[in-house]
Amino acid sequence: MSSDGRKNSGNSQRPSGDGAPANTGGNGGPAAAATSRFNRNPFGWMVLIGLVFMLILVFRNVDLTTKRVTWREFESLFREGSLTELRMDESAVLAKKKAGPDGAEQVIQYPIPTGAKEQVYRDLKELTGGGDFTTTNGPALWLQVLFNPFILTVVFFVILWMIIARGLRGAGGAGGVLGNFGKSRHRVFAKQSTGVTFNDVAGVEEAKDELQEIVEFLKNPKKFMRLGGRIPRGVLLVGDPGCGKTLLAKAIAGEADVPFFTISGSDFVEMFVGVGASRVRDLFKQAKESAPCIIFLDEIDAVGRRRGGGFTTGGHDEREQTLNAILVEMDGFDSSDQIIVIAATNRADVLDPALTRPGRFDRQVVVPLPDVKGRFEILKVHSKKVKMSPDVDLERIARATPMFSGAELAAIINEAAISATLVDKDFVEQEDLEEARDKIRYGRSRKSRVVEEKERIATAFHEAGHAVLQKLIPDADPLHKVTIIPRGQAMGATFSLPEKDRYGYGLKWLKATMRVVCGGRIAEERKTGDVSSGAAMDITMLTQLARHMVLEWGMSDKLGFVRYSGVDNREMYLPEREYSEETARIVDEEIRRMAAEAFADAERIINENWEKVEAVALALLKHETLSVLEVERLMRGEALSKPSVSDLIAAEAAKSRPTPPPAPTGKPDEGIGPGLMPSPA
Repeated sequence: MSSDGRKNSGNSQRPSGDGAPANTGGNGGPAAAATSRFNRNPFGWMVLIGLVFMLILVFRNVDLTTKRVTWREFESLFREGSLTELRMDESAVLAKKKAGPDGAEQVIQYPIPTGAKEQVYRDLKELTGGGDFTTTNGPALWLQVLFNPFILTVVFFVILWMIIARGLRGAGGAGGVLGNFGKSRHRVFAKQSTGVTFNDVAGVEEAKDELQEIVEFLKNPKKFMRLGGRIPRGVLLVGDPGCGKTLLAKAIAGEADVPFFTISGSDFVEMFVGVGASRVRDLFKQAKESAPCIIFLDEIDAVGRRRGGGFTTGGHDEREQTLNAILVEMDGFDSSDQIIVIAATNRADVLDPALTRPGRFDRQVVVPLPDVKGRFEILKVHSKKVKMSPDVDLERIARATPMFSGAELAAIINEAAISATLVDKDFVEQEDLEEARDKIRYGRSRKSRVVEEKERIATAFHEAGHAVLQKLIPDADPLHKVTIIPRGQAMGATFSLPEKDRYGYGLKWLKATMRVVCGGRIAEERKTGDVSSGAAMDITMLTQLARHMVLEWGMSDKLGFVRYSGVDNREMYLPEREYSEETARIVDEEIRRMAAEAFADAERIINENWEKVEAVALALLKHETLSVLEVERLMRGEALSKPSVSDLIAAEAAKSRPTPPPAPTGKPDEGIGPGLMPSPA
């Protein structure tokens, strides 16, 4: 039961394989998407090459150190000996000016006047005394035209305009100038892509059987159509989070020999109006082209919630338009028997009735929390890849994990493997699985936390009150263990171990549980003479049980066999109450009466068995954790023989001390020569 802030103790989702999607519809990685775009459209490479050409031209023609001079200045610099590497081409005479005290090295250029090339050649030959210079032919005419800045500028803007025009044309069909916003963001899986089959799914046999019928129809449709039947157009998977709805969809993709389109409900909705409906149409258009095929809509409640509920702004509701598009595509005038839609949600009660009717979703497959047999099968599936000790009892773990989902069971195996690895074990042992179970449900133990002695005593008596009541009250869940080691947000915890899965709550069990949760506060107050906030979770649990008994389960003698709680559709912001103020007053009185009766009965039992509470509390202060067998021995008045926490710490400290050297065994004067005395040392 709950304790010191202090919680109480009470499908298979195997990760997909490493196979990558056969084709992506818009959700690939950035690098892959960019490469794909360039492969499909080499026009992008042309643009890139043009930009490189422009850069080459800029760096070729722009030289900040070039200086134009007249022939007289050129001749003067040459006679001073400042010029080297003279060169003459079709348009100019070039030379390098040596670096001097007045500046850095420069390129000197004398432009050749039109029609004066021969004269400049003779003057240069005379200046250099016989032709100590080089001549080069200018670039060809087509190269001069190509590298003309005006021509390159025109070409650049033409290319830019072609890119813009091409983008506008491609965007016109899906979302106007918004580009590919209207394109569906689904992914397409081939048979081998998921790496998951029905053999990897355990604990939900009935759901597997119904979905295997879908796969069988896709493989052999004529067998079912022989008598005039048709395949269900839609299958709705309903269940709590972590029960294996998405895993079942992956298994279908791994079993069926047809394309498998998958998309999340949130991928339809965008900030732009009309995008969601456009994506729905695009998804079904591509699916019809690949028919027969399967479409998987994960978390469909993101767009499929009941229309017209709650508060709206009065404007355009993008979500409702997306839902309308889904309704039309699934069973409109253009319906198709070759597309099967599978959707998953954990809130089927908020879906629009038009979406869940036969003809759209013909079947609703419930994926429940696994029972003890299902949990055992799930644990076996997930333990195949983990090195387990031969002494591990998975059936015991299955019995000790009621109301655990498949995802939580997978996490237990994984956490146990991690903790065993951290302490260098060769395989996972039973204690690793036990600790992983407690960690998943209640949080990690905080053994290093320093707790004041006064608070530690209060916690020990608090947990002892829970444990003793849980042993003494016949209809309560069996005790498993009790500890005062902080775990999660709790300073201590009392763990129960239900004997069976509980799908309903009996009145006897409810009354017993309400009395057990009161035991912590009563024992703590009697020992310390004070109360603390440590019973907050206990009070919450007691109040919730009493409220459910009065409002929903008809367990109040005054109010009778009537349900008073409103419908939980989570569409309205204001609480729904369909009863009068007088009834509300009676409801409050009944809840308070049930809580008071539970507290009074628990206090009576604690007072009658106080010596047992003290014995368990003192043992907790000494050992910190007690099993159910040890609690039973203490309640019978027997003593525990196991070492205390202080003894274990002292033993560990003794092991870590260095071993002193052995004392000498010989006589003091052994080995001393005649006439010599032993050293005083």
